[in-house]
Amino acid sequence: MHLSNNLKTLITSVLILFVIVCSAQEPYKRTLKLMGSRFDITVVADDSIQANKYIDTAVAEISRIEKLISSWDVNSQTSEINRNAGIAPVKVDKELFDLIERAIGISKLTDGAFDISYASMDRIWKFDGSMTVMPSEDEIVASVSKVGYHNIILDKENSTVFLKLEGMKIGFGAIGKGYAADKAKDLLISEGVASGIINASGDMNTWGKQPNDDDWKVAITNPMDKNKVFALLPITNGAVVTSGNYEKYVNFNGKRYTHIIDPRTGYPSTGIISVTVFAPKAELADALATSVFVMGKEAGLDRINQLPKIECIIIDDKGNIAKSENIKIDKL
Repeated sequence: MHLSNNLKTLITSVLILFVIVCSAQEPYKRTLKLMGSRFDITVVADDSIQANKYIDTAVAEISRIEKLISSWDVNSQTSEINRNAGIAPVKVDKELFDLIERAIGISKLTDGAFDISYASMDRIWKFDGSMTVMPSEDEIVASVSKVGYHNIILDKENSTVFLKLEGMKIGFGAIGKGYAADKAKDLLISEGVASGIINASGDMNTWGKQPNDDDWKVAITNPMDKNKVFALLPITNGAVVTSGNYEKYVNFNGKRYTHIIDPRTGYPSTGIISVTVFAPKAELADALATSVFVMGKEAGLDRINQLPKIECIIIDDKGNIAKSENIKIDKL
């Protein structure tokens, strides 16, 4: 069958139009302050009106979660739990109960290197340049006397949370932003957003692909020179979190102590300056990045290698790179 030139031209025009329509979507990004941190929310959409509607939806969800988990908001359920430490159990929403339950699970998984009751710590270490003398051993031990996830008592039947020790507190600083990013991502997917990135101060959560069908790529900063990137890694429908210690630290007796503190001992972590964790959820990646710092390179890698779908890159204070068993790095 032969087609006339006019018909061929018409078909070609329709095909070109179809390609243009299919590729018309582009990424739209908004940067704003949420949960006391910088959030960059990127969605792939048909136009700016649609994109802004989607981003507004994500912002509303993140703000909702902040009201639930913030220990700074006196009206939050988290603050109510802390106020009643050593006094009485507090009934909470299932969402908060489940988040606390998962956090305790991560504490068990990491032998207490991750612990939401870290909020009970006395802040005896200062990383603003004002420290001239290292705290005494007694001060360090006392600083964590009220820390311990085993003293968080959950009653699933009644949906209550009780902190056993008076003065005990919980906080979600090492898991909250990741959780909020996960929830916002899930909501956007349910609204029909096919692709995007939520970057919660370094807690990256992606889904889908770029409009040109390329994977989203995550740059891993060189902690020895934070203006340089040492690797780019593709990431699809997952999360990556980097915790870095190259700015907040103190030196005593020739040893460098960083701002991530072991909740079990009260001593700051040493030896590692950057941890990047890849996981299906930002909540888990967030918690594990902190945990690996505390556990140290060998123990941290050993634990990560036992977990399915979790990978990690560690850079020590000598600039050496260690990685989990199944990750491939394309160095720049």
